[in-house]
Amino acid sequence: MNEKAVNESARKRLVLLDSHAILHRAYHALPDFVSAKGEPTGALYGLVTMLLSAVAELKPDYVVACYDLPGPTYRHEAYKEYKAGRAKSDPALVSQMKRSRDVFEAFNIPIYDKPGFEADDMLGTIVEEVIRGKEAQASAAVAKSFKDVDIVIVSGDMDTLQLVTGKRVQVYTLKKGIKDTILYDEDAVRERFGFGPELLPDYKGLRGDPSDNIIGIKGIGEKTATTLI
Repeated sequence: MNEKAVNESARKRLVLLDSHAILHRAYHALPDFVSAKGEPTGALYGLVTMLLSAVAELKPDYVVACYDLPGPTYRHEAYKEYKAGRAKSDPALVSQMKRSRDVFEAFNIPIYDKPGFEADDMLGTIVEEVIRGKEAQASAAVAKSFKDVDIVIVSGDMDTLQLVTGKRVQVYTLKKGIKDTILYDEDAVRERFGFGPELLPDYKGLRGDPSDNIIGIKGIGEKTATTLI
């Protein structure tokens, strides 16, 4: 797997932060830190640690933070059982999610969110706009600038691996805790799963995704799904 993250090319690098996933991972991986006022800060500490590590290792030219918003999404409308049965987030985590926006504002990092959509949708849309040709709708100058930009998605959610494209779109994710990280390019995805990132949605469709309460095909688990693909 590709563990070398430093940007040594002349191309620009855009880092996309999957803020919701990072905060969740940090909250459950770290002790219950509190401020002098007694406010929980563990998830915020993890977020800042991950942000600073990503900036130091990836050396981005641009950074964007993407967020989930409270309330149902279009996925809930399409499938009422989506994420059904999940326990509500701890109040301590919810309060830190709200305050985390202050962190990005302090760093002058733009925030993207939209009612009815998840952070994953923001990430995917930006990748589509920059990488997959939709820049043709933009001006010639903007379209040309897009061609010189590579993307690294920083996330604790492995679903983002489906967006990996060669070495132009990579995912910087957590292996353990908040400091043990790995950078996935397309070769690394193939090494882990045995097939390319573009087939990950098919894989999830066959075996299901318990974390999102998505039921797969009865009798098909990870091994069978991999064999079929």
